[in-house]
Amino acid sequence: MPAKKPDTNVKTALRVIEIIEIFARETKPLSLSELARYLDAPVSSCLALLRTLASLGYLYEAGRRQGYYPTGRLLAMAQRISKADPILEKVLPSLEELRDTTGEAVVFAKLDLVNKRVTYLDVLASPHPISYVAVAGAQKEIHANSLGKALLSRLDSDERKKLLSDGDLQAYNKRTLVSLAALEADIKVSLERGWFANLGESMDDVGAIAWPLKVSGNDYAVSIAGPLYRIEANMAEHAKKLRVACRFLEQNI
Repeated sequence: MPAKKPDTNVKTALRVIEIIEIFARETKPLSLSELARYLDAPVSSCLALLRTLASLGYLYEAGRRQGYYPTGRLLAMAQRISKADPILEKVLPSLEELRDTTGEAVVFAKLDLVNKRVTYLDVLASPHPISYVAVAGAQKEIHANSLGKALLSRLDSDERKKLLSDGDLQAYNKRTLVSLAALEADIKVSLERGWFANLGESMDDVGAIAWPLKVSGNDYAVSIAGPLYRIEANMAEHAKKLRVACRFLEQNI
């Protein structure tokens, strides 16, 4: 029986996403050879992709031998998609108010049960020069994330065990909870006190508090994140504002 060929459509789609992410990271025109090196792909394959993206209006040649760069078409399409999001459009005003009243970054997230990660759906940046920085679309480990813990609390204990028991929980430092028993205890305490916390458990100097909410029948969570010293100094007040925002969203959406 002949071996199955790799799914070339999936590989091509991944390459396109990788190209977009490379431009976002490098923020400059890139030559064919540079892109091929970053992609670890043959120059011929990379050239075919670039020509296709250019023919569709997503890339242009900055000049002779000056490399390729994305056009504004990609931004325009992304903005149209974002504006039409049925959930983000409704929660954004409350998230902006929470960001403005706390002065910290605010993150709106959902649990990705397939990939067993927390997916950041939207990130509102803090106005402070020293702040927590993240981007929409980022995916984080569930057990070492305040949003992850908040979302875990919406599952029963058997569901949590099934979700997290496939492998060892990664330890980022000595504060990371790496056992199911420790996570269960933390969830219980968090529900009683009124907020879920990540106080340097994934990044030493970053803290965050989160709370879950249900919107249109689905579970989401909101977090307030920033430098650990600022989060710890304002935890109780931030938690109060966070719960008010989540309650308002649940009652009005």
